[in-house]
Amino acid sequence: MDEDQAAEILDYLLTAARELDEARAAANILAGHDKDAASVRDLVIKLNSELLQEILQRFPDLLPFDEFPEINSSLRWDQVQLPPTASEEQVDQIILSIIVPRWRKMAAIIWYAVKQGHERGLGVTDEMFAARIQVLVEAGRLERQGDIRKWRHSEVRLKAEGSATRLN
Repeated sequence: MDEDQAAEILDYLLTAARELDEARAAANILAGHDKDAASVRDLVIKLNSELLQEILQRFPDLLPFDEFPEINSSLRWDQVQLPPTASEEQVDQIILSIIVPRWRKMAAIIWYAVKQGHERGLGVTDEMFAARIQVLVEAGRLERQGDIRKWRHSEVRLKAEGSATRLN
């Protein structure tokens, strides 16, 4: 296989990896970590650890990024049940105290939010914070760059005051 053939195969494999990652996230939502979700996860692992690695070991310059941007969470706010120790207002307060007008990585925002939530004894998970951030983006209070389900490959910032909309 030459580099042109490897590049063409790599394009197909990366497309397949993205689709499998979406399928894994959907299976986790619909079936909740059951056998089907595990099967999709096994396919993603096999694709990433065997097929992609073999090509990238031979042609390392073909990979356009340092690591594959996988979905960290597809949890939606309407699926969240906050623990009795936390309220929606407290979650929003933590998020809005961390997010600033300049772009910051979603992963960092979630890490700080979980840390503050833990310090306050709220019992809110990283995925719960991510789901709430999505609501704040959809409400126009925050702006995003990239797919915020992929925490290390997306950014969030405060939206300008004059353009914010009300949360429902």
